[in-house]
Amino acid sequence: MLLVAHTTRPQIIALAERAVDQLRMSAIEVRMLPPEGDERLPEHVRVMQPAEAAHGCELVLALGGDGTFLRAAEFARPAGVPMLGVNLGHVGFLAEADPQALGDAVDAVVHRRYSVEERVTVDAAVLMDGAVLTEAWALNEASLERTNRERMLEIAVAVDERPLLRFGCDGLICATPTGSTAYAFSTGGPIMWPNVDALLVVPNAAHALFARSIVVAPASVVDVDLVSAAHAAVLSCDGRRSAAVPAGARVRVRRGKLPVKVVRLGYTSFADRLVSKFQLPVRSLREASPPPIDLE
Repeated sequence: MLLVAHTTRPQIIALAERAVDQLRMSAIEVRMLPPEGDERLPEHVRVMQPAEAAHGCELVLALGGDGTFLRAAEFARPAGVPMLGVNLGHVGFLAEADPQALGDAVDAVVHRRYSVEERVTVDAAVLMDGAVLTEAWALNEASLERTNRERMLEIAVAVDERPLLRFGCDGLICATPTGSTAYAFSTGGPIMWPNVDALLVVPNAAHALFARSIVVAPASVVDVDLVSAAHAAVLSCDGRRSAAVPAGARVRVRRGKLPVKVVRLGYTSFADRLVSKFQLPVRSLREASPPPIDLE
């Protein structure tokens, strides 16, 4: 098992030590990445270089917030290994378990009492005159963003090679259903259930009469052209991988070739997760208010 942990926090170090001890008692080899494994648990783990770390593992265990989960996905996805997240961040929407349930989660993994879901990803490419300049992928979203804070981007959006939108904006987000609760949500996009097979396109601060989010088919290809020859941009994937987008270039986004596999330990509906993570009111104000006072 590959353990990816945010080892700058003492609480996470302590939980990592507990997880390593529990796994070793079950004769499961634990791997970590340098410098995490070099500095924290050298006597307990096998330190592996990133390129080979997840290959041959049964799963990847991520201890931290959503950022740690996304970092761990960089190793799990190419190896085809499922991921289990234990939330030690803030919202932790990608995590399956909380810190107090770590022991039970590890026990379920050891005895293979879990299921695996596949989450849609997106592949993004930057093209200039038809030539691919760079490629990247994302679990949550591929976001085109302006680099000059004084000027808006002028973009043209096409779906399946058919022109659809053109406007000035701060950027454009192409999100997966998993990413609909992340950056896309903060810019006004809708929440999509993770098992929905589709892609979400969300304008970011668009200066236009029609600036609504749109949901496109999973096989659709979204092209975003930088119309102005004077304005460059940047492509950011999950906030972790970025690439320059020259003026006049095109960003092409489509469904990812490889999914991310996520471990589920039990059945918790997505609706219940929304209520818990976002602290949604499930009672109306009328129901929550005290009964009226009888003044007679």
